[in-house]
Amino acid sequence: MTYGRNCIRDGLFEEIGREAERLGLMRRCTDEERAESRARMLAGVGADEDVWIFGYGSLMWNPAFHYADRQPCLIRGWHRSFCLWTPVGRGTPDNPGLVLALDRGGSCCGVAYRVAARDRETELPLLWQREMVADGYNPRWVTARCDTGEVRAITWVINRQGERYAGKLPMETLARTLATAEGRLGSSRDYLENTVAHLDELGIGERPLHRIRDKVRDYARTNGEG
Repeated sequence: MTYGRNCIRDGLFEEIGREAERLGLMRRCTDEERAESRARMLAGVGADEDVWIFGYGSLMWNPAFHYADRQPCLIRGWHRSFCLWTPVGRGTPDNPGLVLALDRGGSCCGVAYRVAARDRETELPLLWQREMVADGYNPRWVTARCDTGEVRAITWVINRQGERYAGKLPMETLARTLATAEGRLGSSRDYLENTVAHLDELGIGERPLHRIRDKVRDYARTNGEG
């Protein structure tokens, strides 16, 4: 499934959060909590200032929000990792999937998006609805190094205290999970393949993700997963 901004605006992620909460899988963030989180992040940002967003996973290949500019960039102090369990979005309670988050250490190449000041009130709430369904992520300011210089950007890093934090998993677990898990937003495997393909398009040959992708393909072939 490829979802767009209208799906988010119309409550797709809210619906997923309510279902997960009903099943006892996570505690859903409320609209009030998301609004408070957004206000904290924007404290000190002038009303006429544009805001940059750093994307490192599905935001790279399916941003689903309006932006005025996009640039490849690098951040330091964080690395991309399949360390967040998703029991509804890209998995099920019986076979939870995995999605990317930023975990401590290293560096990460991705895409910085500039949201114009005039669009902040419509676009940023969509991002918070998408990324803050529950307590898996924490919003954070990072320094993104682009070809045109450095920008201060908002991104979402893993909540290490959250129940869905997976930590560093063995390759065998990653391969099996990403090859087999599928949920309301699609499969974990498609999420991986799309991320690797977009990084390749940007000229970012990220070897760890390529190794994971190859292991997932091997697992799928061996186990008849397509």
